Amino acid sequence: MISRRSIFAAAAAILASAPAFAASRADAVKTLDADNDGTLDLGEVKKAASDLFAKLDRDHDGTLDRRELAGRLTAREFAAADADHDGTLTPDEYLAVVEQRFKTADSDKDGTLDAKEMKSHAGRALLRLMK
Repeated sequence: MISRRSIFAAAAAILASAPAFAASRADAVKTLDADNDGTLDLGEVKKAASDLFAKLDRDHDGTLDRRELAGRLTAREFAAADADHDGTLTPDEYLAVVEQRFKTADSDKDGTLDAKEMKSHAGRALLRLMK
């Protein structure tokens, strides 16, 4: 049986991590903005996503399987992204998803993402593929 103390400790740990994640979303533009213009363009986003791809590719085979993606894509999203249906995503397949999410997050269609766009649902979905 689980004690109340362990439930409260788990809840406290979860709540303590929430502000850090919220801050990371807010700081995403600052952190990833290579040209310091206050926005993220597709090149900056793809660079961050490529860096994450390399980190996630633990077996260094040049692809990501669902296990390596660790919940960043749903099973349905993974299947849609896996163009060659081999059960893995190549860098090109991964970056195609990133580009699609970038376009969805770019609500004003100016080709860049500002802090407000990164805080949107679409921006948070994109951020999962970049950080």
